[in-house]
Amino acid sequence: MLYEPEQFEPLTDEPWAEARVRDGIAAIVADTDAAHDDATLWPADRWDEYREGEPLKALHSGASGVVWALDTLRRGGHAETTLDLEAIALRSLELEQAEPTARDDEHWTPGSLLDGETGPLLVAFRLVPGAALADELHALVRENAANPTDDISWGAPGTILASLAMHEWTGETRWLDAARESAAALRSRRGDDGVWRQDDDYHGLGTLHGAAGNTLALVRLDPDEQLAAETAAVLTRYAVREGALANWPGSIERPLVRPRDGRICLQWCTGAPGILTGSWEYLDEELLLAGAELIWQAGPHGEEKGHSLCHGTAGNGFALLKAFARTGDEAWLERARRFAVHALGQADRMAEANGRRRHSLFTGDIGTALFAAACLDTESRFPIVDVL
Repeated sequence: MLYEPEQFEPLTDEPWAEARVRDGIAAIVADTDAAHDDATLWPADRWDEYREGEPLKALHSGASGVVWALDTLRRGGHAETTLDLEAIALRSLELEQAEPTARDDEHWTPGSLLDGETGPLLVAFRLVPGAALADELHALVRENAANPTDDISWGAPGTILASLAMHEWTGETRWLDAARESAAALRSRRGDDGVWRQDDDYHGLGTLHGAAGNTLALVRLDPDEQLAAETAAVLTRYAVREGALANWPGSIERPLVRPRDGRICLQWCTGAPGILTGSWEYLDEELLLAGAELIWQAGPHGEEKGHSLCHGTAGNGFALLKAFARTGDEAWLERARRFAVHALGQADRMAEANGRRRHSLFTGDIGTALFAAACLDTESRFPIVDVL
C-alpha cells in the first residue's frame, strides 16, 4: 500500500468557480486581519504552539510567514489587507531577535530560513528595505554556509534561496557571492550516494528536508544538468512503485511505512507531493505522473492533517499544478482546482469547528489562500521555495 485511505476524505462535488474562489481568499484575508493583535501578533494553533510558543514569529508558522502571504496576495491583486504589514514585519523581527522562535530545536540556528531569524529579516527587508537589515541578513547567510543540517528549512539551501531573492531585489553582487559560497559548502557535503544528511540517520529525499530541495536551490543558482540527472536517478532508485502509482519515504534509511508509528506519509513535507514540487522539471515524466496520479486517487486530506501547505490538501494540490506545468495537460490543472475548492471548504469548516482560523503560512489558512490564488493564476510556483 502506498498511502493510508483513512487519512483522506472524498473530494467535494462543488465545481471550480472563480467568483467563489476569490470570495474564499478574501474571507481568509479578512479573518486574518481581524485576528491580528499588535502585542501578540496572531494566536497560536495547537499544531504550532508546541513548536514555538507565543507569539509566533517565524516564516514557517509565525507572523513573518503570514505577513509574506498577505503581501503576496496584495501584490497579486487577490485581496487587500487592512493591516500595516510593514510595521508588523518589523515587530515580528524585533520579537524574534529578542526571543528566538525555535531555539530549543536541535537543528536550530539563527540562519534558518523557515524557523530562524533569516525569514523575519527577509520579510522585513522586502517591505521596509534598509542597509542595516541587509547587512544583518548577509551575516546570517554567510554563517549558515557551515550549518551541517543540509535542507531548505534550516540549512544552507534555504539561505541560498534567501541570497538569490536579495540579489534580485537589490542587484548587489555580494548576494551572489554569498550564495556561491554556500553552494560550494553544500556541494562538498553531498554524499557519494547523491544525497545529503539532515541527521546521522536521516538522509532526506524531499523538498523540505532533502535531495530534491537541495538540488532545487543549487540549480536555481547555477543550472546544472548533471546534478539534476544524478538527483533524478536517486529519486528513481528510492521510489516505491505499485503499478502506475508511486510514493517515496522521507529518507533513504527508512521504509515507506515509518517504523516509529506505522504511518505512511503522502504530503508535501514527506512523500510524493514534496518530491514532485521540488523535482518536477527533471524527474522522469512517467515517474512524476505516477506520483501525481497517486495524489489524485488518494484525494484531499482528512481533518487530521487538514488543508495546509505543509501536510494537507493545498500542499498536495501544488504537486498537481506541477504535473500541469510539466505536461501542459489541462486535466491536471482541473484536478488542482478541484483540490483548491475543497481546501477552501475545509478551511471554512475547520475554522467554524475550532472557533477561529489557523494563522500561519505553511500550516494555516493563509497558505491555502495562496494555493487557491495559484490556481486562479495558473501558476505552479510553490510559496517561499519557488517564490521569494
